[in-house]
Amino acid sequence: MPLILYTTLGTTDMARSTRFYDAVLAPLGYAQNPGTAEDWTAYGAPSYDAGVSLQICLPFDGQPPSPGNGAMTAFEAKSPAEVRAFHTAALAHGGTDEGAPGIRAMYSPDFYVAYVRDPDGNKLACVFHHYDAGRDI
Repeated sequence: MPLILYTTLGTTDMARSTRFYDAVLAPLGYAQNPGTAEDWTAYGAPSYDAGVSLQICLPFDGQPPSPGNGAMTAFEAKSPAEVRAFHTAALAHGGTDEGAPGIRAMYSPDFYVAYVRDPDGNKLACVFHHYDAGRDI
């Protein structure tokens, strides 16, 4: 059983966030789930029984969203190329760089990751485990 059921990130601009997440999640094989609404967009598992999902929405309390200090959502990549595509898409769609794609030996010698912030300031990572420079194309 997975530890996480879903992650929800708040936004001030649904159209901007939807464009951003459509672009950065496409290299990882994800698209918007059917049935998303004007104030809510979801990616990943189509139902709570099917696995983990990411959800983007306007905050329910009507207050501005704010990224958590130390909070981060990490997406799993199937290759280092996906990590790079994620990073490139993020920067091209209003995200900011928080760490270019590469090895982070402090975690492990094969931990390949890129860090970005979405247009609302939420920190995101895209990780490929078991990186082997000899197999990277």
